[in-house]
Amino acid sequence: MDDTLTKTAKPKLKKPSQFQVLLLNDDYTEMDFVIEVLMQFFAKTEEAAHAIMLKVHIDGEGVCGIYSHDVAQTKVTQVIDFSRSNEQPLMCVVREV
Repeated sequence: MDDTLTKTAKPKLKKPSQFQVLLLNDDYTEMDFVIEVLMQFFAKTEEAAHAIMLKVHIDGEGVCGIYSHDVAQTKVTQVIDFSRSNEQPLMCVVREV
């Protein structure tokens, strides 16, 4: 009888992918509306929301947060639905980090 124990290697768990939620610049959405969206859906302070809004305005896009895929998709849907219900064309997208 063999007394050697066989060790099974633990599978290495891969960290789940993370996704950025970005707001995209357009020529129509009001800056105050963008700040409101950032505060309401991304829990940003007014100061942080203002800084992100300016980044969107100047660079064409700005990161609102980094989340798991499901949370990121939910945020995008919430922002787009809210924007359309307020007759704003604001676009929000997901990008893998």
